[in-house]
Amino acid sequence: MGQKLNELVDRLSEFFAARKGLLVIIGIALVIVNALLQFIPNIGWLGTTDILLHLGIVIALIGVMLAWAL
Repeated sequence: MGQKLNELVDRLSEFFAARKGLLVIIGIALVIVNALLQFIPNIGWLGTTDILLHLGIVIALIGVMLAWAL
């Protein structure tokens, strides 16, 4: 189990090292989608909870920290 986790982290590290801004772009896209969902009436819990906003901010911050570290 530990070796598989190490291999996964190594593969993810190599993937994001070549694409440093990918997580930041995904985070920004999620924030924009959340902003657009505010204008759609009766969208349900997705529009009222701002889950995409929070998820986008967390992903973008992780992307910035990874880009800085790599």
